[in-house]
Formats: sequence, C-alpha cells, structure tokens
Amino acid sequence: MRVIALVIRILRQIVRDKRTMGLLIFAPILVLTMMHLVFNGDDYVPKIGLVNISEVITDQISFENAIISEYSNVNEAKKDLANQDLDGYLMFEKQTPAIFLEGSDPAVNGSVLQWLQTSLPAGQINDSNANLKIDYLHGSSKLGQFDYFGPVLLGFFVFFFVFLIAGVSFLRERTTGTLERLLSSPLRRWEIVIGYVLGFGIFATIQSTIIAAYAIYVLGMAMEGAFAYVLLITLLLSLTALTLGILLSAFANNELQMMQFIPVIVIPQIFFSGLFNLETISKWLSWIGPFTPLFYAADALRNVMVRGYGWGDIYIDILALIGFSILFMTLNILALRKYRKI
Repeated sequence: MRVIALVIRILRQIVRDKRTMGLLIFAPILVLTMMHLVFNGDDYVPKIGLVNISEVITDQISFENAIISEYSNVNEAKKDLANQDLDGYLMFEKQTPAIFLEGSDPAVNGSVLQWLQTSLPAGQINDSNANLKIDYLHGSSKLGQFDYFGPVLLGFFVFFFVFLIAGVSFLRERTTGTLERLLSSPLRRWEIVIGYVLGFGIFATIQSTIIAAYAIYVLGMAMEGAFAYVLLITLLLSLTALTLGILLSAFANNELQMMQFIPVIVIPQIFFSGLFNLETISKWLSWIGPFTPLFYAADALRNVMVRGYGWGDIYIDILALIGFSILFMTLNILALRKYRKI
C-alpha cells in the first residue's frame, strides 16, 4: 500500500506539471518529425558546369539527375564554383577530360563524379582513366567526412554545453534568492544582465577556446584558415548560447524544466546547421535555418576551417551572431520585469 501511495503521489506530481506532460509527448514527436523530413527528403542533385564542351559530346550526355549549366568562359565557371553555385565543372584540356570540384563536401564530390561516370559518353570518364585530371578548389581527395562535419559538431557542442551550464547556473541564482537580493539593490536590470553575461562569459571563453584548440590541434580536424577566426566565431556562439540560456532559465522553476528546453530549442538547430544537406530538406521546412544561431556559426566555421576563407566571407555570419546576442540580452532585461518593476 505504501508503494502504491508513492506511485500515486509521483503520478499526481507529473500530471500537475503541464509543461512536463506536454514535452513527454511533444518533444519526441518533434524530433522524430524532423528526422523523417530530413532522411526522407529528396536525393541531392549535383550542380555541374560544362565548359566549352563540343556539341558532339553534349548531344551524347544524359542531363538527368543533375542541374547542368553550360559555359563558354572558364572564368565564369570558376566564379560560380567559388560562390558554391556549382559543385564542379568539366572541360577538356588537349582532348583530356579535366574535372574541377568545389571540394569542401566529400559526399557532394562523390555525387558529381558518379554522375560524370554514368552520364558522359562511354570511355570519357572512368576510374581507370589514367589521364583523368581532378582538381579541388577546397580540400583534396583526402578530405574526410569528419573534416566536413567537424566544424558543425564543434559549434553544436560549444552551443549545447554553454547553454546548459548558463541556464542551470542562472536558475540556481534565482531559486537560492541571490537574484532576488540583487533586484532589491540599486542595480538596474541591464546592469544585472551585463554582469551575469560577463561573469559567465569568462568561463564560456575558456571552454570554447579549449574545445576549438583540442578539435583542431589534437584531433587533427581540417584547418585551412586562421585559428583566430575560429576562436572569434566560437566565442560569439558561446555568447549567444549564454544569453539564450539565461533568458530561458527565467521561465523554468527547476533544473528539470530547464532541461526540457533542450529538445525544443537546441536539438532542432542541428538539422539546419549544415550537418545535413539543406538542399535535400523540404522547402517549407528549410526556411527555419536562418532563424537559428547555429546556422550562421556552422556556416562561418566551415568557411574558415574547410574553405580557408577570411573576414570578407564570414562577416555576415559574425554580425548575425552578434545580433542574436543583443536580441537575447534585450529580452533578458525585459524578462526581469517578471521579478521587479523599476
């Protein structure tokens, strides 16, 4: 009977917590739906350019299962390749086929080569052709999946752990009465928010620096650009995760409720970060990506680490991360009205 009474008490406690009840059902459905839409999306269609290909060969090419663009000028093809409007282009140099790949995604490289082998006239492109020339704009044939996915995973883990630690820590500040005492002091809301952000930010800075350095210099993750840019991106991502974690902790009453935000706020972002090819995701769903911080952080990290780009190619992502941080800090200041009117 005592066991039954304990069971009844636990069940009543869960039923009274409407948020827990909702997430027990809603969170798994959300994640499963995301996975269904991602893994059951369309197959990736490579974007391929043909540069000065004769009509004799062009008439024999099967244009199915690829987006084909024809160029009369190789410089235009190179420009589109650099802008990622092409995955690769084909041309003939002294009757010898030459393939130029964008190169940053090994899976896309494989799709391009497979299409070329199956769609071009027999004997033009095949693995045994000793004269076949393959050049890479970024990376090389040795570039592995870990090198391509590594920047996304680096950004995700930095974001996840900073979000979790900041949210739980700020929640404890509130539940132990520390925040209440600060609110009763002459400190203004913006001063409290800035103080907490700077305080937690020091540890977030140390954490993101160690994680980035370990991934690159110990695990050997691809690193074509400047480490300073990687550090800047991870620091801004940490700041975004920090301010978001503090913001959401204001709407949680305990650690369990703080953890409940993870499957709704954090995990869905990984589907739009570039870990999965966004071009294969349903069009009506892919628009969510630009509204998530990890979308910009992963793009910037990949541009620096895999493609070796500099400030001119990542500044928009940097500004987006700064914008998210400012937005979340502003919302934090407004959220403190829940506890004190100034």
